[in-house]
Amino acid sequence: MKIVISLNTSWNLVNFRSGLIRALVAAGHDVVAVAPFDNHASGLKTLGCRYVPLHMDNGGTNPVKDALLTWRYLRLFACEYPDVYLGYTVKPNVYGSLVAHMLHIPVINNIAGLGAVFIKDGWLVRVVRWLYRMALKRSAKVFFQNDDDRKLFISGGLVRAEVTELLPGSGIDLNRFTPALTPAVQDVNSKFRFLMVARMLHDKGVGEFVEAATMLRDHWPQVEWCLLGFLEVENPSAISQSQIDTWVQQGVVRYLGVRDDVRDEIAAADCVVLPSYREGTPRSLLEAAAMARPIITTDAVGCREVVEDGLNGLICEARNSSDLAAKMQAMLKLPVSQRIEMGLRGRQKMEQSFDENIVIGKYMDAINEVTSVKKYDN
Repeated sequence: MKIVISLNTSWNLVNFRSGLIRALVAAGHDVVAVAPFDNHASGLKTLGCRYVPLHMDNGGTNPVKDALLTWRYLRLFACEYPDVYLGYTVKPNVYGSLVAHMLHIPVINNIAGLGAVFIKDGWLVRVVRWLYRMALKRSAKVFFQNDDDRKLFISGGLVRAEVTELLPGSGIDLNRFTPALTPAVQDVNSKFRFLMVARMLHDKGVGEFVEAATMLRDHWPQVEWCLLGFLEVENPSAISQSQIDTWVQQGVVRYLGVRDDVRDEIAAADCVVLPSYREGTPRSLLEAAAMARPIITTDAVGCREVVEDGLNGLICEARNSSDLAAKMQAMLKLPVSQRIEMGLRGRQKMEQSFDENIVIGKYMDAINEVTSVKKYDN
């Protein structure tokens, strides 16, 4: 079969969907990866799929640009005419799905977190909800990464309950992300490192992370707080380069830039932190747990699914830097042996519930199901 898979960035395809793409190709499918061109597009060739660049204004709300995007999808589908369309992220889920429905192409959507727009209320949220309702009403399958988002869509009439199903995030490749010795075991004189891996957005809790570091740094001089992730992304919640520079100059945090492979930075961390306001299922926490690192995160949608408070990490209140600082201090006071034990319990949780093979298996089942229905209808 021919399968089109579309996301908002080529980086996203390479980093989060490579396992699924490889599995689809290995099963004999013709996979067409569709996303805007960026520096990671060349990496798609190694996965065995074909890459088709498709420009989209990811952060914009201009109706003319979105109409052009709809036309681009129409031209793409008219040329490729796939057996199945897999949509991820807002615009591919909305505009790609609408066009696929027009052409009677079965659609499988993945709602991987609702983003900044669903955190607040207003006209934009209402528009996005309406667009989702139109895009999902004829979808064959809609995957969600947490039950809160699934219930929100069902109760709001955005999707039919019977086509929904839960996934453990994007899953984690447990052969690639493996347990690493904690830095304190390798060097007792090493600095304790808190690491936050995320896009530099206010809604990810970057501000709270910095405020908590400011509260603690004078009392804990042997601790460093590190940020790793994209700056100045197309998002209304984006943090500027100048703001990051100010925090670094003040000596509050270290900014580590961007990494295609985050494993070395996670291995160098003693604890991974994500004080996000809302997530689908945060990939950075799955990677940290798979590498046996204790976690501090918020009692927020998507985050609390990964951490069991006191077992494989600690949970703090969202938007509360004082509570985050308290949990950081509690982590600092734990014996090394207890932090190691927390990390190992996180690894066990990944093996039991978040293995990438679980996600791949559910996609294979869904594709077989929707294509068999299509053949029967024909």
